[in-house]
Amino acid sequence: MAEMMIEILGLLAGAIGVVAWIPQIKEVWVHKRHEGISLPTFFIVALSLSLWLIYGILLDSLAMLIANILTLSILSTVIYGVIKLRRTDPILEK
Repeated sequence: MAEMMIEILGLLAGAIGVVAWIPQIKEVWVHKRHEGISLPTFFIVALSLSLWLIYGILLDSLAMLIANILTLSILSTVIYGVIKLRRTDPILEK
């Protein structure tokens, strides 16, 4: 029973972590703004999440697997959007 509660807590934490990225997704994909987004920071966070994913695999933690896969997916979407916007931004081409 205690292990199930721990996994539920982990799933809740993971869900909150995923929801936390929604404002960034809106900025990039809806408002088409990328100013102030640091790609090196995003890549470091992605590396950290990848290591947490490996840790979750080694611990066989469903909560860590789900949370980190979803967060990495969302983070990748933001990174892709920023790169796409920066390649087409006429201000950056000058």
